[in-house]
Amino acid sequence: MFERNKSEGNDILERRDKGTYNFKFIDLFSGIGGFHQAMTQLGGECVLASEIDANCNQVYKQNYHMDSAVNVRDLNEKTDIPDHDVLCAGFPCQAFSKAGKQAGLKDQTRGTLFFEIERILREKKPEYIVLENVRNLVSHDHHNTWRIIHAVLQDCGYRLTEAPLIVSPHQFGIPQLRERVIILGKYDPKHVDEPLDIQISGGYKKEDNSIYEILDEQKVEDKYYISAYEKYVLSAWDEFYQGIDLKVIGFPIWADYFKYKAVPQEYPAWKQNFVRKNMELYQRNQVFIDAWLEKYNNLQDFVPTHHKMEWQAGTAISTLWEGIIQMRPSGIRVKAPTCFPALVAMVQIPIIGRYKRRLTVEEAGRLQSFPNPVRTPEAGEGFICDSSDQQAYKQFGNSVNVEVMRRCTQELFDRY
Repeated sequence: MFERNKSEGNDILERRDKGTYNFKFIDLFSGIGGFHQAMTQLGGECVLASEIDANCNQVYKQNYHMDSAVNVRDLNEKTDIPDHDVLCAGFPCQAFSKAGKQAGLKDQTRGTLFFEIERILREKKPEYIVLENVRNLVSHDHHNTWRIIHAVLQDCGYRLTEAPLIVSPHQFGIPQLRERVIILGKYDPKHVDEPLDIQISGGYKKEDNSIYEILDEQKVEDKYYISAYEKYVLSAWDEFYQGIDLKVIGFPIWADYFKYKAVPQEYPAWKQNFVRKNMELYQRNQVFIDAWLEKYNNLQDFVPTHHKMEWQAGTAISTLWEGIIQMRPSGIRVKAPTCFPALVAMVQIPIIGRYKRRLTVEEAGRLQSFPNPVRTPEAGEGFICDSSDQQAYKQFGNSVNVEVMRRCTQELFDRY
């Protein structure tokens, strides 16, 4: 594809080989290059990258030997943007001005980062667009954001799917629940009202996945293993789960409310319901729970947020130590080891119960489908992560998923 047949005066695009193409792309809001990975795997050549985060710029340059340290707002669409076939962008989601409606579509996006994409599209008219955003884009600002994006892209000459695609890595056997909006477009100004017919489904359900597909079985660095305190708290809650008469728990266990005599009426209804269920659980299991509380010093050694435990694993596991554990500000949460929750800024890095350690940086990279993440070039060939764990987790959390973007883009190329 993308070897244009100029002799026929049209935009016939030919594939180079099965599954690979010959095209140029730009990488806006490029981060550490999730789009770069996906597009180069399809045969693309990056001709421009733009990112304002200095740490991401360093990682981008180390891996792709390109300088991405340019603010898209500073780029002149007429002189600074190379010709390209595909515009890629994982753009931030912002509300658009309702006051701009009187001035028409072209003015509604001004002041937002989507406007930077729009002005490039109007000038350069690349053959394809591949955009990614959070799941909330669909309902953001009472659906106003999606309505304007869809209308503006059509006004720029692009055919789109009737509704944005909602895609998660777990659909392709990558054990992460991470629903994202994918916007695919084909430049075809004469047929913008004809929706693209694209359905993305990898065929995997949540329960078809396993976190162990991306985990290292061998010992990792000591810094990833849980502390003695964390092991103490989690062991206590595992013992609690083993001892009570309930295995499918549909409410948060809240130890502070076990011995309440009455439900406080000043509490909101949802909290009254939780308190009532904890009181009933305690009453049915009083002998065991009293002994458990005494053994663990009435949880006085626990930080207050660890007095609460949410079991969200159903009967998929029989012990906390077979689950995915998050020690969150709102309490301890236990899930089945099918899929990790979405990588975000990774403030609460998931604990793998079986290994009594947290997800490593390299494993976080695999969850985002980066090929063979390594910490230093000396560690072997692969994607070189940021040397700071904190930055690396954040960067992977903010990245697009490479395999998701590759699959979606290939579907677009093959069908249109």
